[in-house]
Amino acid sequence: MVYYNRTFIPAHAMPHNNPSPEEISRMLCEVHTIAVVGLSPNQARPSFRVARGLQGLGYRIIPVRPLVNEVLGEAAYPNLESLPGLPDIVDVFRAAEHVPAIVDSCIKLGIKKLWLQQGVIHEAAAQRASEAGITVVMDRCMWRDAVQLGVHSR
Repeated sequence: MVYYNRTFIPAHAMPHNNPSPEEISRMLCEVHTIAVVGLSPNQARPSFRVARGLQGLGYRIIPVRPLVNEVLGEAAYPNLESLPGLPDIVDVFRAAEHVPAIVDSCIKLGIKKLWLQQGVIHEAAAQRASEAGITVVMDRCMWRDAVQLGVHSR
């Protein structure tokens, strides 16, 4: 048991801790390809705006969304398993209930970095991913962090 917020809770139920800003900066400098799960072709959607912003910083965006052929000039794929190669990171714009299946795919495929966008929170899935050796950032905006930290794809 661990003492957290004046309550004893099991260690495995501890809230996820994101990497430090320095670690996030280093990670974003190492990343070149980003598979964006849930990337909408609708320009008004946050997923589109964030992915376009990341593209503008030099990252290659790989749209992952069923029933869509392309987004932002890139071929779209229905799921992570159908990608022609492994992305450097998976950025998730899906509701929290879909995160465990995405984590399963990342573990199965050997993807080592997972980013759950701002508002996407699933503690148990983040814990499972971390235990599988995946670096997890949760409830943060990748584009905002890249801009604030002054990083881009090299």
